[in-house]
Amino acid sequence: MKLLPKSALMLIALVFTLALSTTVSYANDANIKELKAALAKRMPTAAGASIKTTPVEGLFEVTAGNQIMYMTKDARYIFDGDMYDMNTRQNVTENARGSVRLEALNGLGEKNMLVYMPKGEVKHTITVFTDIYCPYCRKLHDEMPDYQKNGIKVRYIFVPFKGQKSVDTSISVWCAKDKTKAMDMAKSGESVEAKTCDNPISQHQALAAELGIRGTPAIMLESGVMLPGYVPSAKVISQLNATK
Repeated sequence: MKLLPKSALMLIALVFTLALSTTVSYANDANIKELKAALAKRMPTAAGASIKTTPVEGLFEVTAGNQIMYMTKDARYIFDGDMYDMNTRQNVTENARGSVRLEALNGLGEKNMLVYMPKGEVKHTITVFTDIYCPYCRKLHDEMPDYQKNGIKVRYIFVPFKGQKSVDTSISVWCAKDKTKAMDMAKSGESVEAKTCDNPISQHQALAAELGIRGTPAIMLESGVMLPGYVPSAKVISQLNATK
């Protein structure tokens, strides 16, 4: 029996692989379509959810707002919790949450944040949810020079949990002619001239509520990973540099 040349065998293998890939793709598309239809009946409020495949056969990732769940294609079984890949030691669900957070953050836009630029090139960006009168927020702010000299852009979003005084001061800082100078003064305990103007503070509060932020500071990395509470600047910078 005459054997096929190696090149012919490779071509057959490639055609088979492409055919299998196409079949899997069609099957996934059909399953997602079936799940969308099932959701419309079982959970009408989630009918417009984003649906993706997962590494687990028969299980789909469903993102509705900032909530992430896992479902079978008939929406009969729902898993509400974190999925881990034990080979890579990664939290698959947290990675998905990061994408949701970044999308929400992009919806606000940097023009609606108080931004501290670094000295020189911007190497990384963090977004900090802050309350002016929160002690650990002030401790974080004291480390601003560390961030600036290490090429870290810091974007502030106001979450005035400390009551009306915090709301009023947040608005005054935003409305100041020099926002960063006013922020430095407020964070150091100095009085800031009371001012009002069109401001995004209510949008900041709504975004924090949407993302489930219940305390300050909360640091969001550029990957969408959230670090709740105060974290020393050295540790944050090390984590950012490790993602290069």
